[in-house]
Amino acid sequence: MHQVFLGIGGNIGNKPENFSKVHNLIENELGTITQKSSVYETPPWGFSAKENFWNQVMEIKTELEPREVLAEIHKIENLFNRVRHSGRYTSREMDIDILYYDTDCTASHELTIPHPKLHQRLFVLVPLAEIAPDFLHPIFQKSSKQLLEQCNDESAIKKIKNLNHE
Repeated sequence: MHQVFLGIGGNIGNKPENFSKVHNLIENELGTITQKSSVYETPPWGFSAKENFWNQVMEIKTELEPREVLAEIHKIENLFNRVRHSGRYTSREMDIDILYYDTDCTASHELTIPHPKLHQRLFVLVPLAEIAPDFLHPIFQKSSKQLLEQCNDESAIKKIKNLNHE
């Protein structure tokens, strides 16, 4: 079994319903969710939008290989009408990113692990440090907690309370 950390987020549509649905799809298609962070509300990162995002990090155990995980993620995102725009960020119902896959490092046109920008984003680091504070980034050799402490992102981040699916 492989340990995989996923970041999920979206800023349009019925967010509580979308999160509940994506949790079920991940369990059914990818593997067992072993940990889920709190859900956080954050402003868009890298673009402007009216709606703030909801973001969460989860740990799953899976038997799938990295490219199989990515293929299943794309299928799930397609259920949420995810449209990929090369090189630019847009509003979306659901986005799923592979943050870590075990301690593997891979870089190709279609997949880079660990996620190349995770250390720059509070909306990833805050929930990641919540569930895996001591997990070491395989390239930087720093824990999630250390990466969070060194992050220059100044985005506002607010924990959302009282969600049914937590």
